[in-house]
Amino acid sequence: MKVKLVVGLGNPGKAYANTRHNMGFMVLDEIANRLDVTKWKERDNALYFDTHLDFCRVVFIKPQNFINLSGDVMIKFVKYLNIKTEDILIISDDLDLPIGSIKLKEKGSSGGHNGLKNIENQLGTNEYKRIKIGISNDKEMDTKDYVLGKLSISEKKALLPIIQNVADAVLASITTPFPELMSKYNTRVKNEK
Repeated sequence: MKVKLVVGLGNPGKAYANTRHNMGFMVLDEIANRLDVTKWKERDNALYFDTHLDFCRVVFIKPQNFINLSGDVMIKFVKYLNIKTEDILIISDDLDLPIGSIKLKEKGSSGGHNGLKNIENQLGTNEYKRIKIGISNDKEMDTKDYVLGKLSISEKKALLPIIQNVADAVLASITTPFPELMSKYNTRVKNEK
């Protein structure tokens, strides 16, 4: 049976909950909700659950290292479950995309995202699928402070349908060819600033 791995990026712990850097965790929480997953399991420094969707075993993981070490956690699952790179999907935030934008890519650079850099290093390639969620950027703030900043009520409201859309895309990715998903879910909104 084919095994697929979906990795949501974020930082563990209550201090980082509801921050811009935790988009990947939020999407996985939405999917867990839909699939009635009430208890996450723990293994190799990750919270995870797995399920069978369309004759495929799908493992969803939230690495519990800090985000810049996400690949160190992910690679243990890849090796243990013998997962091919084309069966991996990463969900992350993206500073270069305005809030409300979703970008699906089959390969590409990390764009300065330390979690993606670490994943690329561990896989030895940048040819892995990813879904990026726009969190915009505040040039007046230090980048680290911005990505680790809590979402405002208006940002949360704006991001909720985006998180639901990305959850739709992730679940559709189990059976739908990625180029098809890219044309359906890639959305670009203009920055308001």
